[in-house]
Amino acid sequence: MAKTDLYEAPDYYLLDELLSEEHKLIRASVRDWVKKEVSPVIEDYAQKAEFPKHLLKGLAEIGAFGPTIPVEYGGAGLDYMAYGIIMQEIERGDSGIRSTASVQGSLVMFPINAYGSEEQKHKYLPKLASGELMGCFGLTEPDHGSNPGGMVTNIKDAGDHYILNGAKMWISNSPFADIAIVWAKDEEGKIRGLIVERGMEGFTTPETHNKWSLRASATGELVFDNVKVPKANLLPNVSGLKGPLGCLNQARYGIAWGALGAAMDCYDTALRYSKERVQFGRPIGGFQLQQKKLAEMITEITKGQLLVWRLATLKNEGRATAAQISMAKRNSVEIAINIAREARQMLGGMGITGEYPIMRHMMNLESVITYEGTHDIHLLITGMDVTGENAFK
Repeated sequence: MAKTDLYEAPDYYLLDELLSEEHKLIRASVRDWVKKEVSPVIEDYAQKAEFPKHLLKGLAEIGAFGPTIPVEYGGAGLDYMAYGIIMQEIERGDSGIRSTASVQGSLVMFPINAYGSEEQKHKYLPKLASGELMGCFGLTEPDHGSNPGGMVTNIKDAGDHYILNGAKMWISNSPFADIAIVWAKDEEGKIRGLIVERGMEGFTTPETHNKWSLRASATGELVFDNVKVPKANLLPNVSGLKGPLGCLNQARYGIAWGALGAAMDCYDTALRYSKERVQFGRPIGGFQLQQKKLAEMITEITKGQLLVWRLATLKNEGRATAAQISMAKRNSVEIAINIAREARQMLGGMGITGEYPIMRHMMNLESVITYEGTHDIHLLITGMDVTGENAFK
């Protein structure tokens, strides 16, 4: 029998006062959906290492697919504060489910909207927003992760189409995606983006198995063996690394909010457990060491909430820099992992079971700290920004 989701979000500094009524209504609708649809089933799907595909329709209905995309293309036309809040609430449920939404909105719909033609926007975006089409994003390669500029996936001009060859890996949504935004080098060595559709001959998406992290998320490869891609599927308005990096900035922004959701769920679970679990004749929340853990958790969450709220404000004003987004992504994921580990200890042996969400969050966050830029890479981005010195080379 499914357990009741008793989650109560922490707001130690009364940050709700900084949100509009619309933002709070959006949050309430997403939170209710997560409590009703995600929480009762997510532990079973994680244990089975299976993606709950039936949730896709609900994700579309709550506006999780491309919420900032203009209404004329099927999006909700929301601001970045709303987008962050949606990602926070979904990841409070599970990082893998948020990954699905992030990929669809930030890595598939965003590049079509930002770099695509009007024909491409009208053809794909409404169906992506409704969940009729699902997408994935092909950048990372077997030998090129943190250095995407070294990619070997390539396209060759063949008249009215391109011939695409190469492979991508660690691709969320790839096993079921209908389209893939693929980044490849042309014959001049410039990085270009293409829309590759399932069913194109030579295009396959083998699934990745045996993961200990993001177990309720579908992960796979993209393999291209002389795939004919029509020239109409080339994203015409961008070339070079700024194309995929622009997408990653969008995704990193969502992760900065999302990882806080996982942290808040772990904190809320540990706080409730500390009031109920009795040892040595009193609730463990009455002991100094446990209070220290909880006090540090809520302090870090509060600092993280202030950081992402300010980042959303800057992003809405068009002033957020890539380096600022990097800092927020790294900070949120780091504190989320630390909080998950402390919370797991507070629950003792129960913390490793599926009776509570903490171990699942902890395992998921080990992927979140690596994808969309690793922890170390984001430190170097900040380091380069403050010193002006490039430590990557």
